[in-house]
Amino acid sequence: MARAGRSPARRRRVPPSLVGLAWVSPWLVGFLAFFAVPMALSLYYSLTDYPLLEPPIYVGAQNYRDMLHDGVFRLVLVNTLIYAAFSVPLGTVVALVIAGLLNQRVRGVSLFRAAVFVPTLVPIVASAMVWMWLFNGELGLINQFLIHVVGTTHPPNWLGDKAWALPALVVMSLWVVGQPVVIYLAALQDVPVQLYEAAALDGMGPARRFWHVALPTISPVVLFNVVILTITCWQVFAVPFIMTEGGPDRATYFYTHYLYDNAFLYQKMGYASALAWVQLLIILVLTGVMFLVSRKLVHQRSA
Repeated sequence: MARAGRSPARRRRVPPSLVGLAWVSPWLVGFLAFFAVPMALSLYYSLTDYPLLEPPIYVGAQNYRDMLHDGVFRLVLVNTLIYAAFSVPLGTVVALVIAGLLNQRVRGVSLFRAAVFVPTLVPIVASAMVWMWLFNGELGLINQFLIHVVGTTHPPNWLGDKAWALPALVVMSLWVVGQPVVIYLAALQDVPVQLYEAAALDGMGPARRFWHVALPTISPVVLFNVVILTITCWQVFAVPFIMTEGGPDRATYFYTHYLYDNAFLYQKMGYASALAWVQLLIILVLTGVMFLVSRKLVHQRSA
């Protein structure tokens, strides 16, 4: 009995650091397997000529030098820049306006909130197929409305015309505006009521209260959504790939689509990896610029 009583005391205690590592090991394994190792391999492949079916051959910075003379690279860069330049401001303004309207105390507002958010639950492929029908040049609902209601005699061939294809995709990007709307709505409901009351006493109407009181207060949330939307726009792929396949005449040929083609269509994995790292650099630079600008525009509320 004495030995049995002393045996637990003689057991070697496991260091707390090892216990902590054991608890976080699933995350560490996932981080290494699905993030750190793939990124390291991608960086290595960007310095090689890698046709997928043969071993990679080290070529140094040749892939990056090739981008300077790649006309298609410049085209997709401009297309993606134009798409982001219109989608980000338009999506932000529309989301803020809808959130402001849904923040009112009116009958049935919960139904409208659900209606705005539901499109974000629809799979991307299904949404793209629906919008392909809406933008159809002959039988599409949008053109039928323009012909029979507005009286347009020659409605645009949205996805078949080089001048209208990119604007059509910008409009289609508003389909998933419900996600930022929910975030903006939560932020608006967190604005102190005292600020609204003080503004009302100063004679401000609803629009001025939103502009001078609500918007500065939720500006950190606006910055968050703008950064997320910018990253999303620079990585857009599935919708234009399904709806236009980059056409017509490469008018909707975006950066990620070109990266995908190089990797899996042209079997130039090294060049595709270099494109991916340039894309990451562009996103980091844009994000850094937005954070620098936000120092003067974003209101940091004290605790």
